[in-house]
Amino acid sequence: MTQSAPIPAAPPAIAFRGVVKVWPHAGGSVAALDDVDLQVPHGGITGVIGRSGAGKSTLLRLVNGLERASSGRVEVLGRDVTAARGRDLRDLRRDVGMIFQHFNLLANRTVRGNVALPLEVAGTPRGRIGARVNELIDLVGLGPLADRYPAQLSGGQKQRVGIARALATEPKVLLSDEATSALDPETTTSVLALLRNINRELGLTILLITHEMAVVRDICQHVAVIEAGKIVETGATYDIFAAPRHEVTRSFLSGVTGAALPGFIARRIVAQGAGPAILRITFAGDSAAEPVLSRIGSQLGVDASILSGTIEEIDGRPFGNLTVELPAADLGRVRDFLHAQDLRTEVLGHVG
Repeated sequence: MTQSAPIPAAPPAIAFRGVVKVWPHAGGSVAALDDVDLQVPHGGITGVIGRSGAGKSTLLRLVNGLERASSGRVEVLGRDVTAARGRDLRDLRRDVGMIFQHFNLLANRTVRGNVALPLEVAGTPRGRIGARVNELIDLVGLGPLADRYPAQLSGGQKQRVGIARALATEPKVLLSDEATSALDPETTTSVLALLRNINRELGLTILLITHEMAVVRDICQHVAVIEAGKIVETGATYDIFAAPRHEVTRSFLSGVTGAALPGFIARRIVAQGAGPAILRITFAGDSAAEPVLSRIGSQLGVDASILSGTIEEIDGRPFGNLTVELPAADLGRVRDFLHAQDLRTEVLGHVG
């Protein structure tokens, strides 16, 4: 019986291969990106998160040729952006839409006019422009506002216009440059829901940059963490949340996963001591709904007090952290008990 050959993995929608970007600076140079290797899967939503100045905006601008790599290769849909010029670059850009942080709408054009602009630039016949614009305006929920000007719109409505405009040329890749950072939390939620629906309905690959881990949690299937121009961690969003390896990642996560302790608790903790131990328990998947504390009490006879905790949904799966206080003498057997149930634990210290 012959064995069939394995099915080759699909090529990524976007690939950064050994990418370096150097800027001139004070008679010398500074590396904005340093040997970046990153692959963005087809049809998913991938987030790149980093602090201000980490290099994430530069990374995004390389994808549509707004910047060029100093060395290495950037590929979009199998085409080398780094080498593209003239008509090749224009053709590539039609396949890559971009949403900007500050909307970049033309003040003297209505919603309809702003959405039509990329189609006019591309030379689309006028008869087709009207139908396409109406379709996009309805897609982003702005039908009744089609003839309003940007000054008459809220921030969230302006960003919806920006999203419709980015979709005008029917791109296969959508770039989002901090698209929600200028919006209030409620509007952010609605814009992220719109992007999620667009990804699902149109099958678009979305690459977004952000400095907010909550955005990654709410929308991304994959995430890359960038620091000082280097990708320091990458993987499926759920895996990164459940077991972050890099200190920068843990710092970003602390505010959105219940890992950050309230101040009144943090001030009581010392590294070593004879007082009660402070233990963080990480729940992932099905374990998030298990009655772990009651089992500690009933099976081990140990009383554990809850200090803080939360349970989130990440990429459709539950995840949470729970911080408890328990007698130091019982710490070892409690951790053994929890590890036997595939729960991760971390000793944060002792009550001073």
